[in-house]
Amino acid sequence: MDYASALRLLARRWWLILLPFAAGVAFSMPALLDDAPRGYTLQIRYSAAQPPDLLSIEDSFMDTWLASELVVNAFTDWARSSRFRDELAAQLDEAVDSLGGLGIAADNSRSVGVIYLSHPDHEALATIADAVQVVLAQRNADYFPQLRGEAAHISILDVPWIGAVSPSMSERLRPLLQMGIALLLGLALALLAEHLDQRVHHQDDLRRMGMNLLGSIPPERAS
Repeated sequence: MDYASALRLLARRWWLILLPFAAGVAFSMPALLDDAPRGYTLQIRYSAAQPPDLLSIEDSFMDTWLASELVVNAFTDWARSSRFRDELAAQLDEAVDSLGGLGIAADNSRSVGVIYLSHPDHEALATIADAVQVVLAQRNADYFPQLRGEAAHISILDVPWIGAVSPSMSERLRPLLQMGIALLLGLALALLAEHLDQRVHHQDDLRRMGMNLLGSIPPERAS
């Protein structure tokens, strides 16, 4: 199909192309304009050390730092466990109804640990963050017999800051992809309708049928 034939096709079948595309735009536009946060995240950076009673005066400076690193490493595994979530649920019994939407991850680099939290509700996440710090500081002795029943010392290194989670790239591109598919569907319908239409619309249609064109009568123009 040459350029002129394509233009004539568009002129005749534009409504077939427009209808699926308009439906695709109407369906995809709310998602395209939706820039609301998909949830909220927060991280808590902390350091921890054994209680002073467990440190001997003969311990060197390096021994103290190594002990701190081992404590934080153990706390990282604890924060990933279901028991840590159970402690949070007990701490938040009257503040938050459910922890179903809560995501917890943890990591550490030497003696600095990080707990990552995610939740769909901003206020609930702030409340959960406070509870995490309480559990981390007050409940650790119940899980590590090495501490001999005395809680390790916890230091929060910075003020936890809640950030919004933006829509992912796939969410942003999906409406555009849907509109593109709708446009292709409209073009396919227009081509199908043109193929099934046996009427003669232009002299080029006669040439494609193998007929010789002797002449043509131009349409009458209004005076």
